[in-house]
Amino acid sequence: MRKLLLYITILTTGLIFLGRLFYLQVIDTSLAIRSQDNAIKVIYDYPQRGYIYDRNGELMVSNQPSYDVMVIPRNLKPFDTTEFCNILNLSREELEKKLDKAKIYSPMLPSVVIPQLTKSEYAILQEKMRNYQGFYIQKRSLRDYQVDHSANVLGYIAEVNQKIVNDNPYYISGDLIGRAGVESYYEELLRGEKGVKYIQKDRFNRDIGPYKEGVFDSLPEKGKDITLTIDAILQDYGTKLMENKRGGIVALEPNTGEILTLITAPTYNPADLVGRKRSPNFTKLYLDEDAKPLYDRGLLAEYPPGSPFKTLNALIGLQENVVDTDDSFSCNHGYAYGRGRKLGCHAHSSPLSMIPGIAQSCNAYFANVYRRIIEKYPSPQEGMDAWNAHLKSFGLGDYLGSDLSTGRSGKIPDSEYYNKIYDYPTYKWYATATLSNAIGQGEVLMTPIQLANMAATIGNKGWFYTPHILKEVNGQPIKEEKYTTKNVTTIEKRHFEPVVEGMHEVYKSGTASALRIPGIEIAGKTGTAENFTKIDGKRVQLTDHSIFVAFAPVDNPKIAIAVFVENGYWGGRYAGRIASLMIEKYLKGTITRKDMEDWILSHSLEDEYAKPLSGEPFIINR
Repeated sequence: MRKLLLYITILTTGLIFLGRLFYLQVIDTSLAIRSQDNAIKVIYDYPQRGYIYDRNGELMVSNQPSYDVMVIPRNLKPFDTTEFCNILNLSREELEKKLDKAKIYSPMLPSVVIPQLTKSEYAILQEKMRNYQGFYIQKRSLRDYQVDHSANVLGYIAEVNQKIVNDNPYYISGDLIGRAGVESYYEELLRGEKGVKYIQKDRFNRDIGPYKEGVFDSLPEKGKDITLTIDAILQDYGTKLMENKRGGIVALEPNTGEILTLITAPTYNPADLVGRKRSPNFTKLYLDEDAKPLYDRGLLAEYPPGSPFKTLNALIGLQENVVDTDDSFSCNHGYAYGRGRKLGCHAHSSPLSMIPGIAQSCNAYFANVYRRIIEKYPSPQEGMDAWNAHLKSFGLGDYLGSDLSTGRSGKIPDSEYYNKIYDYPTYKWYATATLSNAIGQGEVLMTPIQLANMAATIGNKGWFYTPHILKEVNGQPIKEEKYTTKNVTTIEKRHFEPVVEGMHEVYKSGTASALRIPGIEIAGKTGTAENFTKIDGKRVQLTDHSIFVAFAPVDNPKIAIAVFVENGYWGGRYAGRIASLMIEKYLKGTITRKDMEDWILSHSLEDEYAKPLSGEPFIINR
């Protein structure tokens, strides 16, 4: 038996070796190609990159032809460098540097010498290419932007770096790859597949035809066309409203989680990062430390949410059964607590219950609700963690996980955070130490996309889909489970009714009553976030940020929106106007509030941003 086992082992091993040898010599002929590398030239045929459309079928990004001057260093022959450099508007030193870099990369593989020739440069050089052995022209496509907005959404393409070449065998030196936005996140869908041609060379290094009659050649495969959830018309309109301002606008379709707009301001024309002008333009944008046009404020900027956050405290108070809609609290221009401490508030009627409390954005009302939530439990730590768990169910304190190339998680503090801050148990802390959380100040931070998702969740009365930006691939709707699974909050549906009513009253009789849109019932919430900076080590208060969240129509929301305008004074001044106009533009397609539109388009905050970093402290939260 042992002898038989030995024979079987030897026979099996032999068969494995024979099978592998047959595969390498007969089936897989790639090694044969490599062994004849010196006599074969490999030419890649680059595919058309996939087109990008908006949700209504409007073409946003297509392609335009581009021509790269390539070199295979080992094939170079002496040539007229002066003539070559004059045609390409290149100095001799620059050319030598590029050729040295190509040799270091590989003497036998092609490298880009001059990328993205203009049509006139290509026409002149093409006639003289026979004089420059070792060089050839590689045709590929560059992006051709049909819109002058949405640069942060679309991203851009740029040449791969050496790390990408080392890590991914698909790419070679000189290839282009998506950077930022959907160009980056959906690179594998958009890039397509390269074609390849193997050209046989003779002993004089002359092309003599396809290798093995082209049996190993392949045609390029065009990238997939993608349709975004973005509404290009709404995106363009919002971009114009945000001119000469800084901040972000995010709008969602509540029923699907589809992102309708994703606007950051200031921004730039995506065409600025195409072709040979990309590098100097990118450097200019990158070095603008004040305006930061490359910084996507809609996804990355973490701000105090201000008064819109009060709606969440109202919901938690109802769910925790520490307040009902009839409970009223007095407000004497704020909420006094501790030794001479006061959380200020603007003038309004008093006392107030929940619905008018939301409509009038009363700080004292929500200070009372917040204290009741935290103090319901035996310790402030338990109360804080219960509060934190409710907020986490809205997707807060964690990056929402959308199909975008960047994003931040914001911040929702818990007991562990405050224990460290106050050095517990050496020093004890209580609800009043965290009272600013009651009005969306304190340690709470949210991004505009989280604010928009919060509005969508309230409009849906307790659930949301993860926000996403891809709608279709080659005309087929996406059905990824991640974006089609409902996320349900810890708050019962019945508790959303009074909060929605309160947000509706914001427009009917509250802090946004001057912003009403004829024929559209909107639920919204104004917000003003205090804005601090440090100057010479001192904490200085600057002009407040303007915030607004809303959804409409109230009974069956088709759009939920968050607008954040840096240094915009108060919620209704800039953000509320912009949000109301955006809602009307989306639902009606036209604007009836021309007075409001004219005001926004004619007002700039550039003087505000140009002010020296100083300011007078003041409190306003409405």
